[in-house]
Amino acid sequence: MTQAPVRTRTVRRRHDREIVALAVPAFGALVAEPLFVMADSAIVGHLGTAQLAGLGIASALLTTAVSVFVFLAYATTAAVSRRVGAGDLQAAIRQGMDGIWLALLLGAAVIAVVLPTAPSLVELFGASDTAAPYATTYLRISALGIPAMLVVLASTGVLRGLQNTRTPLYVAVAGFIANAVLNVVLVYGAGLGIAGSAWGTVIAQCGMAAVYLWVVVHGARRHGASLRPDLAGIRASAQAGMPLLVRTLSLRAILMIATAVAARLGDADIAAHQIVLSLWSLLAFALDAIAIAGQAIIGRYLGADDAQGARDACRRMVEWGIAVGVVLGLLVVLSRPVFLPLFTGDSTVKDAALPALVIVALAQPICGVVYVLDGVLMGAGDGPYLAWAMLLTLAVFTPAALLVPTLGGGLTALWAAMTLMMAMRLVTLWLRTRSGRWIVTGATR
Repeated sequence: MTQAPVRTRTVRRRHDREIVALAVPAFGALVAEPLFVMADSAIVGHLGTAQLAGLGIASALLTTAVSVFVFLAYATTAAVSRRVGAGDLQAAIRQGMDGIWLALLLGAAVIAVVLPTAPSLVELFGASDTAAPYATTYLRISALGIPAMLVVLASTGVLRGLQNTRTPLYVAVAGFIANAVLNVVLVYGAGLGIAGSAWGTVIAQCGMAAVYLWVVVHGARRHGASLRPDLAGIRASAQAGMPLLVRTLSLRAILMIATAVAARLGDADIAAHQIVLSLWSLLAFALDAIAIAGQAIIGRYLGADDAQGARDACRRMVEWGIAVGVVLGLLVVLSRPVFLPLFTGDSTVKDAALPALVIVALAQPICGVVYVLDGVLMGAGDGPYLAWAMLLTLAVFTPAALLVPTLGGGLTALWAAMTLMMAMRLVTLWLRTRSGRWIVTGATR
């Protein structure tokens, strides 16, 4: 009679240890990434308004370019973790090397596009005549570091798949510190201005990529995995990543539509929207850390032919997602009086942001489950379903968001539409998870 409850508690504790061991370092690494831009902004901001505006435009372009290829981390994590579960570390690292070679090829292609088109891209983003030269300079120099950035993404996926999220945390923290020091030295010490900031970021990113490559190459030699590029493997990595690319582009489209609608509501609403969106993005880091743990854990269980272990882990991570979502929602409600004054003293902007923040708080448990199930299906290699589900979500969100200026309700209604978007994602992900069709065991899907 008591055997089942005891076993359940034991299984939960094991899953809890795994989730914490992977999610906490992953959260630290995720938070360190936006600190790069914050450090650059703080240092360049003292050069002048035009320089800071130029940095803002160039950073937006670079962030968009790199985020589009985040599938390099996601797809690699799923593929590597499956082979780890199957007990074939040599094949796991070989799979990771295919992802890294793909990252280098994509990085070279992006450089070839960005360098000659940098002025046009800056103009497309509406840069002023004074800011445009600085934006172009920063973009052209920083573009040289894109291959390193993509290698960092792919290598992070390799290590996550190997159930190692501590090394990415250490590398991210060291990279942030190096970036900040290099920026100060090159911008002010060497007098290079905004170009010095760009070079500092490139050097820091290349250093991070070098550390990752050293770790992966060391592992490859230890387990006898080939380091040579394999066209079939690179092609397979690209094919696995394509559905996740569609998913990412659909999500980016949702965020762009939301910002465009907020801009039509007026200056106060767009200002409030940016504040709310920044908090929403910060909360997403905490929830995404659990999703990253889910990618690694689920892939490992499926690779080990343990379907029941994958189901148990999924169930426990959903419980974590709900619990963390509730805590984050309460923190948002309690911190509103302190949070808003950090960004604005305008009472009109505060009045627009307050009800939107309440909606964000109420939606956090939904967001928690969505992020977890997203990570579970990524870990299972269920990319095609995720792509179609996100396209459907985009189709539902778009008319709802575009009707906001017509029907009224302001920013509150827009964030209600954002919550509808997350609810739609919840439904599609829950239906897939409940069906069990994502559970495909073996070293490959």
